[in-house]
Amino acid sequence: MTDSVERLYGAVLEARDSDPVLSRTARLLRAGRSKIAKKLAEEAIEVVIDAVNGDRGAVVRESADLLYNLVVVWAAAGVRPSEVWKEMDRREGLFGIAEKLMKRNLMPKARAKGQAASQRRIRHRQ
Repeated sequence: MTDSVERLYGAVLEARDSDPVLSRTARLLRAGRSKIAKKLAEEAIEVVIDAVNGDRGAVVRESADLLYNLVVVWAAAGVRPSEVWKEMDRREGLFGIAEKLMKRNLMPKARAKGQAASQRRIRHRQ
């Protein structure tokens, strides 16, 4: 699968300079990160709905759309698939392939900063 994602990533990067009239990818990239993120979220929701409804075929089709939009997000953010694979390898070494790290284990400083900012907003409202 990583080969397919790598090929897709390469195609997305190539499409950046394509004519947006002819290329959906070029059009999406030119629309900006907000639109790209919205498309990713829409596809994720579609996968979830299809999974809940037990529509296996739709889950497969929508998952392909979800992966495409995730790769577009990576390209827009300057993230290479190899960076994601490296992070997955790191996590596998810590907890096994089928486990997800708790957020507190990923970025303790960032989480603390976020909590401090949230507390400031609450105090400011009072």
